[in-house]
Amino acid sequence: MEKDLQKDSIFKVGKVVSVEGRTVKIEVDKSKNSSHLLYNGEIIRNISVNSYIKITKGFNRIIGKVDGESIYEDSNFTDKDYTNEKKKIKRILIVKLLGFFTKRGFERGIKELPLINNECFLLDKKEFQDVHHFVGKTDLPLNIGTLTHEPNQNVEIGINELFASHIGIFGNTGSGKSYTLAKVYYELFMKFKNEEKFNKNAKFLLFDFNGEYESKYSIIEEKKVYNLNTRFARKKDKLIFHESDLLDKDLFSIIANATEKTQKPFVARTLEFYKKIVKSDDALEYFKNILRKRVKDVYKMADKIKAELLLDYFREILPPLYDEDNIEVDLANDVDFNNKYGEFVFDGKYLRSNPESIEDTLLYQHITQYEFSKDFISRIIHFLYLQLINDIFSNRAINEHISPVINKLKSFHKDIDAVIKVIDDLDEEDFWHDNFFCVINLHKTNTNIKKMIPLLVSQKLYSEHKKSNRKKEKSLNIIVDEAHNILSYISERESETWKDYRLETFEEIIKEGRKFGVFMTIASQRPSDISATIISQLHNFILHRLINNNDILAVERTVSYLDKVSFESLPILPTGTCIIAGQCLQIPIMVDISPIDKANEPDNKTIRLIENWK
Repeated sequence: MEKDLQKDSIFKVGKVVSVEGRTVKIEVDKSKNSSHLLYNGEIIRNISVNSYIKITKGFNRIIGKVDGESIYEDSNFTDKDYTNEKKKIKRILIVKLLGFFTKRGFERGIKELPLINNECFLLDKKEFQDVHHFVGKTDLPLNIGTLTHEPNQNVEIGINELFASHIGIFGNTGSGKSYTLAKVYYELFMKFKNEEKFNKNAKFLLFDFNGEYESKYSIIEEKKVYNLNTRFARKKDKLIFHESDLLDKDLFSIIANATEKTQKPFVARTLEFYKKIVKSDDALEYFKNILRKRVKDVYKMADKIKAELLLDYFREILPPLYDEDNIEVDLANDVDFNNKYGEFVFDGKYLRSNPESIEDTLLYQHITQYEFSKDFISRIIHFLYLQLINDIFSNRAINEHISPVINKLKSFHKDIDAVIKVIDDLDEEDFWHDNFFCVINLHKTNTNIKKMIPLLVSQKLYSEHKKSNRKKEKSLNIIVDEAHNILSYISERESETWKDYRLETFEEIIKEGRKFGVFMTIASQRPSDISATIISQLHNFILHRLINNNDILAVERTVSYLDKVSFESLPILPTGTCIIAGQCLQIPIMVDISPIDKANEPDNKTIRLIENWK
């Protein structure tokens, strides 16, 4: 009892003098204005800004954090009361209430407010540890570092609370953002990589825009890396897609950059046309017969200009024909047009009057040589041309409105072919190659592919996961480093349709994914550029140094439970130090991230100029 009284007298800070909502003002005892206290041979840091304080109200222990402090001169003093000038000064702490202690330990929130004159104390060692205990009884700990202001206090976070959620890691370049991402997932993988159920049920996909995680040991050795490349014609990795993955009218319209009112309906008709023919008993012969019918229709036309345009489309579809000298032959060179009568003429016969002669023309005969291309995009381009021929005949389309979408797809074809391999729906190929962790390295791809691949892959895996995870045993974590590349709502390089579709896709994943065991981790230098909907859906935040005021405001609008001192610390955080806040913690904390093996670090070191110059 005597020991408890002694402890209370040493740990007592002062008393409550004001309560205004969550903000409490505490008058500090004049004997407690030193920087440190001595208790049982230990030096204890005295109360100051960023410290925790305990307010006792009966048997209740309410916990707050010191946001600021001020002093004022006591007007009610006499020379008899004070022996020196310092004793005239009253010190006032401004405290934000965080939570309270129960039988279960520390809990965040306000159950009841303190009263005026309630006594206030420093936290003892056990209470301090209880406040910083973030791992539930059914969870497992993940050690990520130490408290910045208490280096002896390790920080352990519950694995389920952290990873069964959407995570935002934000910080300017050089602040340690990518290192923290690597650290968090390194610790997770090292803890579970030998677990059979983990390998079976957990999948992690990382989009790497700068080639920071492509090395053999980065984060972890046991991974599949797709090094995509649109720059060089050497052997390249390719992502495997089934035909059905790409036969979505919205998705394919985005790939072809189709306009909303005219080109998108045309693309939709073409894809339905493709599905119909492919499902037939003899798809190739079906396609050829349509070509034959349309050749007959063209050679019966009286409009020479329109007919010549359609003949050009047939030339785009059919394979080239070469003569004995290996010179390409014009497929319509055996047919002339008589302007006087407005008819095509073949071998002296007017074709409208003698339609049976059309079957002897070179163009008609050459249709027998047609074969479907093994390349999916080339096949679709042929179908687009045939659909355009059909639409022109039925007056559903005007060439000037539709042909640009085909030309855009043709110009983009090379890039798509460099990174994607499309296989038949019946073929099976493992995207993960029996790994739980996959990295898609986009460093050597162009801007179009950088924006397209994350969208295509995420949508594909998300759709497959929803269908296959009805028992809710499996999880999929999509990790996007430098997320402003694909989640920005500000972009002048792309159409509004493309931008809207891209954002809507990822917004759906981040809003609905939790129900299906799909979670996102996004890391970015510019949180202010990222869609506000996406930021608002994040559950846990790891905040490194942020200097731009717009970025700080974007975080402040979202992380309502972050205290004033933490916000004001964001622009001056040292490299490797971060503020962690969210559902995985009872309170926001400032953490020094502990190191990982150099081999497992991301390849993002700043160049050392002196070593290269001197």
